[in-house]
Amino acid sequence: MSKLHIELQSELICPECHFKQVEEMPTDACQWFYECKHCGALLKPLKGDCCVFCSYGSVKCPPIQEAMLTGGQECCCSSKDIC
Repeated sequence: MSKLHIELQSELICPECHFKQVEEMPTDACQWFYECKHCGALLKPLKGDCCVFCSYGSVKCPPIQEAMLTGGQECCCSSKDIC
């Protein structure tokens, strides 16, 4: 990731079957759920993570990437109970 570049794709790895799938990340919302295309497991963010990409992806979500680049708030959701 270059200094001013936000990655929009992340490889999700299912914790149940280890299937890998590259997905496009939303830029305007947290993705709370993801159904594995191989085994059907429903992925949810781990405690402390804002979305499935931050928990199971090869690249953190765009709002977190932006915060890392700018020193801003490292959370893409409105609930401070999660982040």
